[in-house]
Amino acid sequence: MPDLQTLGPVALYVAVFVLVFAESGILLGFFLPGDTVLLAVGALTADPDRGLSLSLLVVLVLVAAVTGDSVAYWTGARAGAPLLERDRGRVLNRRTLRRAREIYQRFGAFAVVGARWVPWLRVLVPVMAGVAAMPYQRFLAANVAGAVLWGAGLLVVGNLLAHRLL
Repeated sequence: MPDLQTLGPVALYVAVFVLVFAESGILLGFFLPGDTVLLAVGALTADPDRGLSLSLLVVLVLVAAVTGDSVAYWTGARAGAPLLERDRGRVLNRRTLRRAREIYQRFGAFAVVGARWVPWLRVLVPVMAGVAAMPYQRFLAANVAGAVLWGAGLLVVGNLLAHRLL
């Protein structure tokens, strides 16, 4: 697999989009190195010879992150709640579902924004927000805020660090 520096601009844009979407929207995405990649790609945008657009990367990352989290939310809403309503043991049961709904009613927006910074939570929290029936408009607002702070923030920090080091 090629490293980031060997990819051309179009391939890099596609790779970053797919990585961020997968890390946000697919339950197995927790092992992907999203934070590191965003910092590194942000740093690559500081080199004018690379032909990368920081603004285009920010837009791509925001779309990928928000879309990925929305897919995870709807996955939880469609599949998770029915699974928990069937009382399948000590953890997967109606009581867990009720507690999840109470927690997301009180702290859901903070959880969605804050989860962006912890890889395994970044995958789990949107699914649980769907399971807990967090209102989608509230979820979407927190989802966008988290994507801006995390995705755009890491790209910009990487760019600024590279400018300081060049």
